[in-house]
Amino acid sequence: MLAITCPGQGSQTPGFLSAWLEVPGVSDRLHWLSTVAGIDLERHGTVSDEETIKDTAVAQPLIVASGLLSLLALFEHPADGFRVVGAGVGHSVGEITAASAAGVISAEQAMVLVRERGKAMAHAATATPTGMSAVIGGDEEEVVATIERHGLTPANRNGAGQIVAAGTLEQLAALADDKPARSRVLPLKVAGAFHTEHMAPAVDTLVRLSRAISTHDARVPLVSNADGQVVVSGPEVLRRIVTQVSNPVRFDLCLQTLRDLGVTGIIEIPPAGALTGLAKRELKGVETLALRTPDDIEAAQRMVREHGSPREASEPAWRVVVSPAKGRVTLDGGLAAGSGVTAGATIASISSLRESIEVRSEHPGQVIEWLVEDGDPVAPGQPLLRLHPIGAEASA
Repeated sequence: MLAITCPGQGSQTPGFLSAWLEVPGVSDRLHWLSTVAGIDLERHGTVSDEETIKDTAVAQPLIVASGLLSLLALFEHPADGFRVVGAGVGHSVGEITAASAAGVISAEQAMVLVRERGKAMAHAATATPTGMSAVIGGDEEEVVATIERHGLTPANRNGAGQIVAAGTLEQLAALADDKPARSRVLPLKVAGAFHTEHMAPAVDTLVRLSRAISTHDARVPLVSNADGQVVVSGPEVLRRIVTQVSNPVRFDLCLQTLRDLGVTGIIEIPPAGALTGLAKRELKGVETLALRTPDDIEAAQRMVREHGSPREASEPAWRVVVSPAKGRVTLDGGLAAGSGVTAGATIASISSLRESIEVRSEHPGQVIEWLVEDGDPVAPGQPLLRLHPIGAEASA
């Protein structure tokens, strides 16, 4: 199974888009995305210096645009990717890239959303002097406890012994003076405490914008930063993108889910490198590739052929409800063949050692058949229930 990972802020480096603009059609497409965003992304991706592209309002649109451009070079037609990619996952702002690549929102919607996200987060960061520091090494429980003892938030739990603390500059200084045993604390070059309560004003901005965005269900299952769950519902993907701005990124759980899904190959799209390093350390035996320049396209296309799982890309006349996580399933015993299900209804629960999660149907329909039995072990993304669409869903 092939997964595509989409990096977040901090992955960009000066000039990283220069080589991509030599690929036929990429320059024109970047000009279009720049026009939509109202930002000269070509200049920022080729000649702007490190300080300029570190600006949150510049970095976020630049990262999303670069990822979408590289996918056009990797897959000549979007449907080609839909047929062979088994899962997609983004880190922080990379979730917008993943959502657009999976068909949840258009590229134009993605660029407007990320532009406003970057501006709103940059503005929220000016309210109080805040920042982020990476804690490398140490015992995970001790690291989290120390971070929280200083009033900080473990804003990014990335796996591979890397946790990012976020909060006020005073709190971060106290952490540096009282770091967990066997760990290093490295200040990060960011504008503020992202994925914490300090970003609440940005969430308010994005909530209003999201109400005007139409979505489609994901054509490729997406793994959510919030909890590592597999999500396919378009409205749910968008809701999670919005709320994630002020909540921690659990990329460690995303990596666990990729393992549970049986992923055998991972391609990280530009600006690539950081997520590939995490995957190499956490997912032993999984082939990885950082798609940094067009010189890597041939190797990436070879991985698509070897790890992709061909499937029919057309929409079926029925829908399935899938498991959001790994665990044992408990079915709603009242739902037999022919029963009606309303949108948002709970149809089962998934229990693991960590938690119990309700499984809800995102669509109305009539039960055709259960695809699992009560008590079965299930994997993330595994189909649980098959529905025949009813009402407006059936006539769409």
